[in-house]
Order: sequence, then structure tokens, then C-alpha cells
Amino acid sequence: MSVRPTVLDDLAAAALQRAKELRRNTDLDVLYQEAVLFEKRDFAAALRTPGLSVISEIKRASPSAGPIGDVPDPAIWASRYDREGAACLSVLTEPDRFKGSLEDLGAARAGVSLPVIRKDFTVDEAQILETATRADAVLLIAALFDAGALAHYVSLAVEVGLTPLVEIHDEREAELALESGATVIGINNRDLRDFSVDLGTFEKLAPRLAGVTLVAESGVKTAEDARRLRDAGADAVLVGEAAMRDPALVTRLSALP
Repeated sequence: MSVRPTVLDDLAAAALQRAKELRRNTDLDVLYQEAVLFEKRDFAAALRTPGLSVISEIKRASPSAGPIGDVPDPAIWASRYDREGAACLSVLTEPDRFKGSLEDLGAARAGVSLPVIRKDFTVDEAQILETATRADAVLLIAALFDAGALAHYVSLAVEVGLTPLVEIHDEREAELALESGATVIGINNRDLRDFSVDLGTFEKLAPRLAGVTLVAESGVKTAEDARRLRDAGADAVLVGEAAMRDPALVTRLSALP
């Protein structure tokens, strides 16, 4: 019996096709030089400031929620998040299911001085180089790599000045993340295979990850959710859909006593 591809499988396959196109149309040596020369903002340091840091996300749509909000100008959204107290920004660039783009990334970053992570389904070295010409951090989803590949991608990201945020969802991926040398690890409370959410995922995995900067991802809808995750060890929370629907939530989260 064949195994039906998950949502993550479909997203990764589409990302691989985009990576092949990028390689066909780009001189990677030139892209590498541009990546090294692009001046980065310190994403990791922004997450280590006192209190709970908030990564606010510009997110037009998702496979689970469908259309989330109109974003005529990402720079305006970025400035709003900045005023609300965000420590960093996250910008979705996946074009099909999340309706994002590199143009969104560029516009948002140009509108603020905050560090910005490109959130996409990175599956190729060329995509890391591309990210390093436009952003300060890159998302690496551990489920998409074996141990050797993840360690290589983490190393390449650091080499070109990016902060790699390695995202995990279970015990095996937690071990992969630690072995890769990642110093910033995101625990996604959302299972990307079926998009179910459980805040208990962070509480279960956080004790395994002592000594790294921990980001709690997905499922944060209220200040109580954020407090629960902070008390479980989160240095930061990444808030997407809830912040898009209520940007003032960022103020409430960043002001948690």
C-alpha cells in the first residue's frame, strides 16, 4: 500500500523544483559573494534580550487557515509590528500555499531595523545563499534533512552570516538539531504532517535542549499561551496567524512580566 504524501512532503517537493530553477538561472559563485557581503542584523542576539522576545510574522495564508489577511504593503505591517514591540520579524516567502514572496521579504526588511528571518521550505544550498542576500536568518526544518545534511546547512548558513533557526517537532529531530551545532532551535507545536497543534509539544521537548536559545512556534493565541511557554523555557515565541489578525497581541506578549 502506498503512503500518501503529507502537506510537508508536498511543500518540500515544490521547494525543490524552485531550487532547481534558481540553480539554472543563477551563477552560484556570484550569489555566494553577494550573500557574504550583505550586511546582516543579529537575529540570535535579539532573541537573547531580557524577557520574552516576540517574532512577529507576515503571513498572507496557510494550508490550515487559508487566506489570513490582506497585506498590500509588507513594510507597513513590519513597522506596525516594530511599534508593538516585536524583537524580530518572520516573513513567509513560500508562494503557493502561503502566498508569500521574496518581494514581501525585501519590503518588510527595508521598512524596519529589526532582524528578519526568511520562513520557507529550504531544501538546497542555493536557497541558503539566496536568503543570505536578503535576510538575517534562515529556517531549516529538521524533518527535511538527515544528520549530515542538516549539519552542512547549519554550517553554510553561519558561513554566509545567517542565523540558522533549526525547527523540530519530536525527540529524534531534537537530537539532530543538537548534533548539527544549532544554537537557536525552534520547537514547532504544529505537526507539519497534518497541521494539528499542541502546546504540550514544547513542554515535552524543551528539557532536552538546555543551553540553546529556544523559540516556541505555533499555537500562541493569548498572553496566557505565551506565559505557559515562557515558563516552560521559551526565550521567544513566533506568532503568525494570531498576530496578523490582532497585531496588538504582540504588545501584550512582549510586555509579559
